[in-house]
Amino acid sequence: MAMKKIVIYFLFLILAAPLFAQEQQVDSLLETSGSEEMFTPTSVDELWDLANTAYINADYKKAIKVYNQIREQGFSSMKLYYNLGNAHFKENQLAEAILFYNRALRISPGNGDIRYNLEIAEEATKDNIESVPKFFVANWFLYIRSLMGCTAWGLISLLAFAMMFIMTILYLLSQRLVVRKIGFFGMLFMLLVFIMSTIFAVKVGCEIADSRNAIVMSSSISVKSSPDRSATDMFVLHEGTKVTITNTLNEWCEIVIADGKKGWAESRTIEAI
Repeated sequence: MAMKKIVIYFLFLILAAPLFAQEQQVDSLLETSGSEEMFTPTSVDELWDLANTAYINADYKKAIKVYNQIREQGFSSMKLYYNLGNAHFKENQLAEAILFYNRALRISPGNGDIRYNLEIAEEATKDNIESVPKFFVANWFLYIRSLMGCTAWGLISLLAFAMMFIMTILYLLSQRLVVRKIGFFGMLFMLLVFIMSTIFAVKVGCEIADSRNAIVMSSSISVKSSPDRSATDMFVLHEGTKVTITNTLNEWCEIVIADGKKGWAESRTIEAI
């Protein structure tokens, strides 16, 4: 019995250290998220009300102007980007709408309204690019990962870690075979949940910090074979198309589109999400 107590104490020390570290990380994420959603200065509150009123009154140009004034003061949030996306879409400015929908989606990847509006805007673009097919398991993982944001996955990871610890104690202390089996298999299951939710949290966090994805902002651009205006035209892209930046050289960016084609485009014609 003394040996079991020593083992339990040892497990507690091992498991508690990363738990506390991860709690601090999630607290930091929560503080950041909370600060993004709140506009504390009175002037910004007034601008927010003014922009929303303009949007309700269908004065979308004024709404866009005031929302951008809020951005210029250093504030950003999912709601701000989402409202900007909606206002630009009402003005038939597809590139700007898709840009801000994507920025809102980076902050709140599980938001169904943003995804729906983004799909509607993308359907209105001229380019219909088919993505390179992925293995169904990869698509399943991407779908699950997109259901929630970084903070939510981090909280699930913490909960799974705590449950795994409880199951471990149950397995070590219980005298009944049935309870020990529950504790053992529950521990393995919670370990799997902990690993997967931690991976999802990290992946979503990396996507938020990733600045390689961009949107074509010009009405149309010719993608070149090299970073030179006199180079051969590879293909043409239109406003609203999403690209991935793989390299930069002076005023040029090497881009890749969903079907795997790549080429060079002028930096001024695209904007990072």
